[in-house]
Amino acid sequence: MTLTFEERRRLAKDTYTAYLAECPARQLLDMFSTKWTTLVLYQLTDGPLRHSELRRRIPGASQKMLTETLRLLERDGIVEREVKQVYPAHVEYSLTALGESMLPIFSQMKAWAEQNMDEVHRRRAAAGERG
Repeated sequence: MTLTFEERRRLAKDTYTAYLAECPARQLLDMFSTKWTTLVLYQLTDGPLRHSELRRRIPGASQKMLTETLRLLERDGIVEREVKQVYPAHVEYSLTALGESMLPIFSQMKAWAEQNMDEVHRRRAAAGERG
């Protein structure tokens, strides 16, 4: 059965198609493509951390940016926020099972970046010379 362009477009809207701006999958990809999300996820791989610990481990992350990132990750079920009833009370953040399922993907991206950074530097330098 051959579909018209409009039928294909309507079908694509009914499924998750990250190429469409209004698709929830696209919105999720947008969140994961920020440097803060990636850095927070990497820091949480070894276990729960407090907000202040995350700030120390992620240079340049403002309190506001870190809080916004953690809220988005918590909203989407990637990170869990737990209030510890100790004195003084504090909050810890940890990866959920859904968040942990993403770690192999981020690890591959990190490895690729580390393996190819010299080539990227060479190309940036060459592009800068061309003006």
